[in-house]
Amino acid sequence: MARKKKEPDGGPGQPWLNTFADLMNLLLCFFVLLFASSSVDEKKFDEIAASFTSTFSIFQAGSTAIGDGILISNGVSQLNELDKYINSTGAMAENDLDADQFDSEQNEAEKELSDSLEEIEKAKLERSEQLAEQIEEALSENNIADKVEIDFNSQYVQLSLKGAILFNPGSADIADSIVPTLKKVGMILEKYARYEIEIEGHTDNVPERSKRFANNDELSSARALSVFYFFKENTNLDPAMMKHTGRGEYMPIADNSTSEGRDRNRRVEIKIYHELSNY
Repeated sequence: MARKKKEPDGGPGQPWLNTFADLMNLLLCFFVLLFASSSVDEKKFDEIAASFTSTFSIFQAGSTAIGDGILISNGVSQLNELDKYINSTGAMAENDLDADQFDSEQNEAEKELSDSLEEIEKAKLERSEQLAEQIEEALSENNIADKVEIDFNSQYVQLSLKGAILFNPGSADIADSIVPTLKKVGMILEKYARYEIEIEGHTDNVPERSKRFANNDELSSARALSVFYFFKENTNLDPAMMKHTGRGEYMPIADNSTSEGRDRNRRVEIKIYHELSNY
């Protein structure tokens, strides 16, 4: 019996060798393609990078990443700073919100304060006007409205008596002719005895040269004191609720260059402060 002829290696008796060879060929082609695709034209890359730099300013100072900051350009290690960055950004945003909220609340508080002050000032002025109307009516009932000027502001109601009818020139003694008028004024003031009453003496700017008073300061103070003593002795007003001051020539209400103006400036003012004056 003849022996079977031996087949060469890789023949039909070993088919896997053909498959293996094909696989090797495919792998070789694959790596060749990878190598070809990984080749970079450095000149073209530099041109592209320069274009990006001039247009978007994202590659600066030779950086090789977009945004050479705390997040990207230094590599993956910068991701560790991400949490810190987010927290700091959030903190800044929160601080901005807090500042805006504070400014808003401060403006609102200032507006509320301003509105409150306006309301208080309005209430004070209304109270002064009411008090002035009451006193004006009382002056008319006592037939002395022509001898007493009345005015008011948010702090007080003011009664003014001309110095010419109160005193003789250069004197601080109350004239007898004005005593009845002062008594009626005192009776009206008694209705408001609970309020603080201030008596001010004023003069013109003509220098005082009498033997009794060295200057207008002393004269105005003496005249205010005389009216104070008159009310103290002829009314039930509490002296503790009254005060007197001399203002000299320093608060004129008219032109001292005319005789009419000097006549107006020589005066005694009685100021009545109501319950809202101290607010």
